Amino acid sequence: MHREIAVIGLGKMGSGIVRRLLQKGWTVHGFDASSQTTRELVSVGMKGATSPAALVGQISHPRLVWLMVPAGKAVDDVLFAKDGIAKRLKEGDVVIDGGNSFFKDSIRRAKKLKGMGITFVDVGFSGGPKGAREGGCLMVGGEEKTFRFLEPLFRDLAKEGGYAHFSGAGAGHFVKMVHNGIEYGMMQSLAEGFAILKKSKYKLPLARVASIYNRGSVIESRLVGWMKSALEEYGENLTAISGVVGHSGEGEWTAKTARELKVPAKIIEDSFKFRVRSKKDPNYTGKLVSALRGQFGGHTVKK
Repeated sequence: MHREIAVIGLGKMGSGIVRRLLQKGWTVHGFDASSQTTRELVSVGMKGATSPAALVGQISHPRLVWLMVPAGKAVDDVLFAKDGIAKRLKEGDVVIDGGNSFFKDSIRRAKKLKGMGITFVDVGFSGGPKGAREGGCLMVGGEEKTFRFLEPLFRDLAKEGGYAHFSGAGAGHFVKMVHNGIEYGMMQSLAEGFAILKKSKYKLPLARVASIYNRGSVIESRLVGWMKSALEEYGENLTAISGVVGHSGEGEWTAKTARELKVPAKIIEDSFKFRVRSKKDPNYTGKLVSALRGQFGGHTVKK
């Protein structure tokens, strides 16, 4: 395959992907609504464009276009709106949705694009901005033959051994959705545990607790490491952190899908409901969950 790609959406994740691919020797074209972001990446070697349509026009066929835009309407707009890119693509071109789209939306988009002769691939990308820049974990859906064709791209974006294919339209986004639902539950459990530690009669230095938990214990993990970093950065009271916890859809989708499949998923569902309630009832547990989101995802979590 020719190592040329267009990236639409140059936020925290998209810009990291661009920088990593440039480092790996790819020719990268990019567009973002923020001209400042575009200029910054052009300064390190990316070829900028003034619109998605212009972007598609400046790459060679067969085109490879990576979307890194918010899930939902934004993806459909980029693809199918009056000025969308789908009508400017040709048979044999490939569109990759690397955002956190709902898997049923990905099935629909794959079917619609297939009717136009365009291949659609859904990729769940875990690892946050750091993973985008230094190598992440990629869960790839779509057809096997397309995966094999694109494997050099996935290998360049992933940490060593950090990519896998799951056959079927939407399968990559399905696996990533469940991953994020599990993440909700793990973060909630950690936050509740550290809230109990803080409330106890013992004067426990929470960062030290997190440190020892991460030295060979059963719960040793990156999340525990991020908890330690957050406590050290903001102090145990987390005064500057909001107790209102953001949520971007995946936890709710996982809970709804579990109900459709008649699979009990109480921990995931309750952790999502906690985030919804936190808007009206922020508390210290919410501060801990927010602090974790800020550490690994670069989310805005300050008051």
